[in-house]
Parts: sequence; C-alpha cells; structure tokens
Amino acid sequence: MVALPAAAAFLIEFPFYLLPGFLDSGVFGRFRGPGALAVSCIVPYLVYSLPTGEFRLPGFALLLLIAVLLSYWYRLLPASGWADALFLALAASVLLFKVNDRIYLSPLPKVPFSTLGHLMLIRTCAIAVLVFRGGVDAEFRFVPTGAEIRAGLKWFALMLPVVGATLWGLGLWNLRPNPNVWAGLGQFFGILWVVALSEEFFFRGLLQKWMEDWTRSSTPALVLTSILFGAVHLGFNHIFPNWRFAIAAGGLGLFSGLCWRETRSVQASMVTHAIGATVYRVFFQ
Repeated sequence: MVALPAAAAFLIEFPFYLLPGFLDSGVFGRFRGPGALAVSCIVPYLVYSLPTGEFRLPGFALLLLIAVLLSYWYRLLPASGWADALFLALAASVLLFKVNDRIYLSPLPKVPFSTLGHLMLIRTCAIAVLVFRGGVDAEFRFVPTGAEIRAGLKWFALMLPVVGATLWGLGLWNLRPNPNVWAGLGQFFGILWVVALSEEFFFRGLLQKWMEDWTRSSTPALVLTSILFGAVHLGFNHIFPNWRFAIAAGGLGLFSGLCWRETRSVQASMVTHAIGATVYRVFFQ
C-alpha cells in the first residue's frame, strides 16, 4: 500500500522535472500560467502523503506557500537585480534550512522523500525564470554537445591538481580502500542530470551572469559565486559548519565557473562539476 503511492508521486514529478529542458519544443504547451505551475508543485505531495497517512496540514500549508511564491514571483515583481537576488535567496533558503525534510515525511524507511521536494524546487525555479521572467541565456538542457563535453573535460583536468592539493592540505585526502567504479558510473549520470545541472544552471547560468551585470566585471562575479557555492556546502555530511569541505567545494565552483566563463554554457560547466563530484564520491570517504 505504501510503495504504490510513493512510486506514483515520483512518476508524476519526473515529467515535470523534464519540462524546463523542452520549453522550446512546444511540449510546454498550455502549461504556461503560474497557477498551473503552483498546482503541479503540490500534486505529487498529495498523491503519496494522503494514502500513506503522511499528510500534515502545517507541511502542506508551507509547501503551498513556497509553490505560490516561486510560481507568481515574476508576475508580481518586475525583473530587476533585487527581485532576482531575493528569488535565488528564497530558493536557497528552502535548501539550506532543509525545509523539504519537514514537509515530505517518509513512509518508507531509508527512503528520503525530501528528494521529491528537491526535484520540485529545481524545475519550479527553472520554469519561473525561463518562462515568467525571461531574458535568460542559460539553458536547462540535459545532454551536452561534443564541444561542451571537451570543454568540461579540459577544465576538470586543470582543476584536478589544484583541488587535489587542496584536499590534501585540508586533511580531506581519505581514499576508499575498494572504490566501486561501476557504481560510480551510475552515480555520474544522477549527478550530471540533477545535482550538476541544477547547481550550474542557478550558480553559473543565473547568479554568475547576473553578478557580471551587477558588478560590470567577470572576475568579481567568478570569485563571489565560487565563495557562495562553497558556502552552501557548509552543512555537508551532516556537519555544520564543515569549513574544510566548503573550501574544497569552492575550488570546484571556481573551475566550473571558469569553464562557464569561457564557454557561456551551463552544459559545459556541468560536465566539469559532475566529473569532479563523481570522482570525490567514488574514490574518497
């Protein structure tokens, strides 16, 4: 009884998560109003929480508030530096304060249903920016081109000795005795299409680009974005503040940002990001 509504909720969320990658193909169709976007945010939650008894009115009210704010943000506020900054701050706050952990209660042991909320947050923010705000060059695209893959590989190679030395200096050079490379291959695609795509879209495609516009310089934008990227990893591995990992993550952000600055492509920097994150997860503990 629990597995069926749980699976249904993820199967409903999956095509919504894919939507931002097909906005130019006509697939988006009539799904253009902020009201429809807000409703789509709460449907997966209701599908699993009501049949499993995990529905909580305070959690539902909080989810509805988040959905409405994100969906209607750029219909209520004109695109501006302040509106953009506050929009990103709102989305980041949901992640940093683990709001989804309090909304998406899990009916299954060891299955974090907050992942459902994480996917919802990513695609809702992407659609709000790409469709309702507009004027954004960044693409929420899942498959990088050959040129983007080569650029991502180049900046990963340039990053490797620098971040490796950083890990060593910070005392984070703890190699796994028996790394599972084949499992890492599966992890790579999950990281590429969820973690790397979403973080590169928001940090490089939006934040770094907007900071370039605000500061009128690419170098401060690169540095500030990399610092912020490292800062959001302060809670890594349930340790707060995890300064050492945040510094290492900032190094990854720096080279991902350099890749994006050279190519102006989220998909190129997400290759650098995904390979770097996968190598760390596979070979380090």
